[in-house]
Amino acid sequence: MQEKNIPLIETVELRKLFKLKGGSMLHAVDGINIKISSGETLGVVGESGCGKSTVGRLILRLIEPTSGQVLFNGQDISKFKGRQVHDMRRNMQIIFQDPYSSIDPRMSVIELIAEYLFIHKVFENKMETFNRAAELMDMVGLARRYASSYPHELDGGRRQRIGIARALSLDPKFIVCDEPVSALDVSIQAQILNLLMDLQEEFKLTYMFVTHDLSVVKHISDKIMVMYLGKCVEIADFDELFENPLHPYTNALLAAIPEPDISRRNKEMKVIRGEVASPINVKPGCRFAARCDDCMEMCRGNDPELIETSNGHSVACFKRVKAS
Repeated sequence: MQEKNIPLIETVELRKLFKLKGGSMLHAVDGINIKISSGETLGVVGESGCGKSTVGRLILRLIEPTSGQVLFNGQDISKFKGRQVHDMRRNMQIIFQDPYSSIDPRMSVIELIAEYLFIHKVFENKMETFNRAAELMDMVGLARRYASSYPHELDGGRRQRIGIARALSLDPKFIVCDEPVSALDVSIQAQILNLLMDLQEEFKLTYMFVTHDLSVVKHISDKIMVMYLGKCVEIADFDELFENPLHPYTNALLAAIPEPDISRRNKEMKVIRGEVASPINVKPGCRFAARCDDCMEMCRGNDPELIETSNGHSVACFKRVKAS
């Protein structure tokens, strides 16, 4: 049972550095501090390569952190070993981006959904296990006539429903949704998003929703964290972030959202100039400095800290913090 006032998920100075040939270090995730309360959805956005998916994998111990802590309901799971990690998997699951490459094409739908139940020996016999798998098919809107089908016979939306059913099979408390709709058609995206939200409400699930699409993350998130080159540059409630973005990078991301209102077709577009800096052997200074129109001298040699400027709204920007 979760204790009061303790977030379900918390990271403390979470880092992941990959060692390259020649001794260089790639800074994939660099000092991430987040808290996710039970039943809440944290949206994580940023361009490709910013480290958002790596954060999710670090939390789940799919890859090991270089330093820092991952707390689940106040317990430091980064120190878990062997059986502790195995048991932890029942509470923490992931829905992968590509619903085809994340499942075994040689297994039928019912076998895929029952796989985790067999691994964790949830039921005493096969009949009970497959009955539970059939119930999960109903739960995610996958018709039972597909039970004996194979992944290549299904479309992307149905394959993703398999992934969702697998994630739900062990009754987890926390699920990392790693761009679960980016590979799907727009109409199917809406169905999967609505399904995830319905399941969250029914089972009191906690999500970390990773995406590069701000219009999607606004639809599902309670809080949004914006990442750039392994760093968190801004975090706030979804409505506060959209109404009052502080970081120049966040402003540019919001300006890039397609506007369906024809009366606003002439709105000003903020184009981010320059190229993304290299994450290898990162030097001190704001990582967005080379692309920022508001860059000051202090930005080039000092790392801006993530500072709370108002209730629940934090930003890592010298100019914005000073202005507030």
